[in-house]
Amino acid sequence: MNYDRILIRYGEISTKGRNRNKFVDKLRKSVRIALTPFPNIKMEASRDRMYVLLNGENGIEIIKKLKNIFGIQSFSPAIKVEREMESIKEVSLTLVKSLYKEGKTFKVTAKRSDKTFDLNTDEINNAIGGHLLTNIPGIKVDVRNPDINLRVEVRKEAVYLSCETIKGAGGLPSESSGKAMLMLSGGIDSPVAGYMAMKRGLEIEAVHFFSPPFTSERAKEKVIDLSKKLAEMAGGSLKLHIVPFTDVQQAIREQVPENYTMTSTRRMMLRITDEIRIKQEGLAIVTGESLGQVASQTLESMYAINEVTNTPILRPLISMDKTDIIKIASEIDTLEISNRPYEDCCTIFVPASPKTKPKREKVNQYESYFDFDPLIQEAVQEVETLLIKPDSETHSEFSELF
Repeated sequence: MNYDRILIRYGEISTKGRNRNKFVDKLRKSVRIALTPFPNIKMEASRDRMYVLLNGENGIEIIKKLKNIFGIQSFSPAIKVEREMESIKEVSLTLVKSLYKEGKTFKVTAKRSDKTFDLNTDEINNAIGGHLLTNIPGIKVDVRNPDINLRVEVRKEAVYLSCETIKGAGGLPSESSGKAMLMLSGGIDSPVAGYMAMKRGLEIEAVHFFSPPFTSERAKEKVIDLSKKLAEMAGGSLKLHIVPFTDVQQAIREQVPENYTMTSTRRMMLRITDEIRIKQEGLAIVTGESLGQVASQTLESMYAINEVTNTPILRPLISMDKTDIIKIASEIDTLEISNRPYEDCCTIFVPASPKTKPKREKVNQYESYFDFDPLIQEAVQEVETLLIKPDSETHSEFSELF
């Protein structure tokens, strides 16, 4: 069947009040960017629905793109029909015939948004259903679990017919909730946290801490590949800030007692990320922490680490089990990359017995014996910022922060 449009349903956007149009505009921008490779498409958007007019473009490829756009609850390939019952019945017959195989069942689900239409929903269901039963030998009705569910949506301007409802990514449109910095390691958790933050409409910029020669170029490539996946989910590009962390990490190792080095390391990372956030005009920091998963993610550790900033710390995975996180990582195609055996700076210099209940006063005391500020400022000044695009070369457009 040659569909002529795709009907997009908003989901959560529909619950918004006076500012709904702002969210619709953000979603329209995301869809337009994602469908740039299809120059002939046209878009129509209202407060309740959005339509992609195919104009001969490849509908299958467009559907693949739409599945990954945040803000879309579901969508359906559809056909627009005039508001005349005989035309509706004939196009319905053609559509269902194209999908019917021997033994399949069907139902008709009418929705009459325009109450001025001559027939009510039951009458529409009966008229179209009777026409299909008369003209398709062997087809049967199953109102509970049909193989084919013909949806008939009656609106003021036209009637839309569809037989397939495809689940979208859900959430809120990209960049509708402000900007945040994602602390991106090479592990499983932080890319999932980035994905879940973007699903709530956040624009993400990633911050990765790189400690050569203790961490290799392959570890850096791993993070770039994870960033490409996140850029693909974002529907465009993503900035990756790579922080030279060797000097800071060495100083911590030399100045702080071993069982407190992990706490101090996370504090320094947070301080540097916060400096980058200020320069990039972000409003929050996102981490992949899950409560109690490792020593630095106990409540006592978070309390001691958070002291260094007043910036909101968003932890999308805070109450999730590791198995649930792994499942999402597999679904968003980051798990295999995260499992590459290349260490990042979070896994080097790990103490034999890290403190699981560190005290703020103690970590402050240990850090007071050495002035970390010059090293932090030097690391911030030497950040390498890359513009990451999905499935493409990485562009080093920024030699330093601007």
